[in-house]
Amino acid sequence: MNEIFDPLTLLLLGLAVFILFKLRSVLGKRTGNERPPFDPYSKPEQTNGKANGQDNVIQLPDQVTHQPEPADQRGRGGDVVIDKVAPAGSALNGALKRILSVDRSFEPEQFVEGARAAYEMIVMAFAEGDKKALKNLLSRDVYEGFVSAIEDREKRGETIESTFVGIDKAEIVEAALKGTTAQVTVKIHSQLISATRNKEGEVVDGDPAKVTEVVDIWTFARDTTSRDPNWKLVATESAE
Repeated sequence: MNEIFDPLTLLLLGLAVFILFKLRSVLGKRTGNERPPFDPYSKPEQTNGKANGQDNVIQLPDQVTHQPEPADQRGRGGDVVIDKVAPAGSALNGALKRILSVDRSFEPEQFVEGARAAYEMIVMAFAEGDKKALKNLLSRDVYEGFVSAIEDREKRGETIESTFVGIDKAEIVEAALKGTTAQVTVKIHSQLISATRNKEGEVVDGDPAKVTEVVDIWTFARDTTSRDPNWKLVATESAE
């Protein structure tokens, strides 16, 4: 019996009691009033059908309720953006503002980003001979021209190996409003790796190991009265 209470056992029991006491003092007691664990997928607490005492509306810090702009103020923000893209008083500035006057959703910077994305998609779809992808991005005339080039290539048994490296620069260089149709021309500086092989697999054009700098000038158009927000490629030319 005395062996149970040897000095080592007593020391361990004392240490255990000390640790439990410290944990209790640090963690505290549960009183039954603690907040439940946070659930990020749960709904906000409601009181009488209201969240935070307001009719199911959670106000963000420094949230400001915007009033509609007066009629004579509308569009001025867009004009300021256009002044950043094209010098005030220039022909390009005036053309972009005419487009904005009939299409309040037009934003030059977003347009350029869309043109960059469309450029990559069109270049790669042409290289791969993907007519279906091209049809949704090109006007009828440009589409027919691309399809003709693809079919001629296929008849010769040629294939294109193409890698899109990236776009160094894209900028609006011209714009016009013709009736209800808006046209915007973009100059695009890109880098590509491209090579055309014949049916024997020999390279007949380009270089599969060389990055080539390409400068294209593409024009996109959209009927501003249409519900379709997409622009289509209507003309292409090389700056070289």
